[in-house]
Amino acid sequence: MLEWIIYPLLGIIVGIFAGLLGIGGGVVIVPILIFVFTAQGFAVQHMMQLSLATSLGSIVFTSVASFMTHHRHGAVRWDIVKGITLGILIGTFSGTWFAAQLSTKALKIFFAIFLYYVAATMLSNFKPKPTRQLPGILGINGVGVGIGVISSLVGIGGGALSIPFMMWCNVPVHHAIGTSAAIGFPIAVAGTLGYIINGLSVADLPAPHLGYLYIPALLGIALFSFFTAPFGARLAHKTPVVTLKRIYAVFLIIIATRILWTTLL
Repeated sequence: MLEWIIYPLLGIIVGIFAGLLGIGGGVVIVPILIFVFTAQGFAVQHMMQLSLATSLGSIVFTSVASFMTHHRHGAVRWDIVKGITLGILIGTFSGTWFAAQLSTKALKIFFAIFLYYVAATMLSNFKPKPTRQLPGILGINGVGVGIGVISSLVGIGGGALSIPFMMWCNVPVHHAIGTSAAIGFPIAVAGTLGYIINGLSVADLPAPHLGYLYIPALLGIALFSFFTAPFGARLAHKTPVVTLKRIYAVFLIIIATRILWTTLL
């Protein structure tokens, strides 16, 4: 019964945030899946990998719905997407192998620290030098590798990293959000495939599953987020998001603190 309620509700929330802020929704999906999977009695040693894989799997669908809407508003920089994708694919796929070797405790601590970082970037009001521009093809692919590795370790679509990077390079905020949504697609595809492959030989995973991908959660989240992401994307082009970002940042701080508290104590 918990699955039939939580996963669709999570999908609705994730879709709105994905479209509105250009994030894949993993910063919301992963901590909630940890709590739900714990309540369902899933094996502790596989908890984090299951959460990360399922988060990335749902972002495959969310990112498509989001970037299509942003594209219709002319807010996707396809030149950036094309330039960064190779680095994204290499980094994300490599990161899933690394994550499969880590313990759930280590991944939880890394994820909590990452949430604090995301909250700090949302609360800050930093302004880049007006002369700063995007790096060349080698530089942007190097950045892509870094974004891919970290995204696979925390189960996100990369928006929490790619948006600050693009804004630091003076890409307008709405273009950064729309482009981030498109970048989330190769991250999600490579990450999902990586977790599937690395989980094929693992025992004691809950059925039905495909590698580390837990199918019921994927279907519930993906289906509902696919339909709400366009609403969030349209809202992003009509509404100032400063207040929403601050509320979201406080929410992330609370979640990160709870994860650290339950992991370390």
